[in-house]
Amino acid sequence: MTDQLAGFRVAILATDLFEESELIEPRKALDEAGAKTVVIAPHAGEIQGVKHGKNTQKVKVDQTLVDADPETFDAVLLPGGAKNAEALRNSQLAQEFVRRIDQTRRPVAAICHGGWLLISAHLVKGRHMTSYPAIQDDFRKAGAFWTDQEVVHEGNWVTSRQPSDIPRFNEEIINLFFEYHARAREAA
Repeated sequence: MTDQLAGFRVAILATDLFEESELIEPRKALDEAGAKTVVIAPHAGEIQGVKHGKNTQKVKVDQTLVDADPETFDAVLLPGGAKNAEALRNSQLAQEFVRRIDQTRRPVAAICHGGWLLISAHLVKGRHMTSYPAIQDDFRKAGAFWTDQEVVHEGNWVTSRQPSDIPRFNEEIINLFFEYHARAREAA
């Protein structure tokens, strides 16, 4: 465990049927780097994870979307899982949350289907990004420049395709979050 992200707060927006590895592994990497990760969901209690559509572990919800204030977070992480992402993209509260994070150029990290929320929040036009390849047309139709790469880092965003890309995704988000954190500390 290091403290390179000590004091850095990351909102993890997710709900039931999130892809387990896309929440658990980045969260573990961020926690080990010293960040404070907070799972935010539409409902209290626990959310159900899946691996390739089969139920796995549940994760405790730390805050509900209704109670979460984006101004208290330094970054947002959007794990995939098609049903998780579909539910979140239809949530006005989730859309507003990511809009407020992005408006102030705080880091946004999305993997697999997680970027669907960014489409519904009208944030992808003109952005270079990636996602799960089967949904690339959704991003292109929304005006994104989609590419089939493990990770795409543009400005305050890091996007990735799928669970096999998680090691590179984790590396990129920790680098992005650390750069942002260092700039924020210098400005304070």
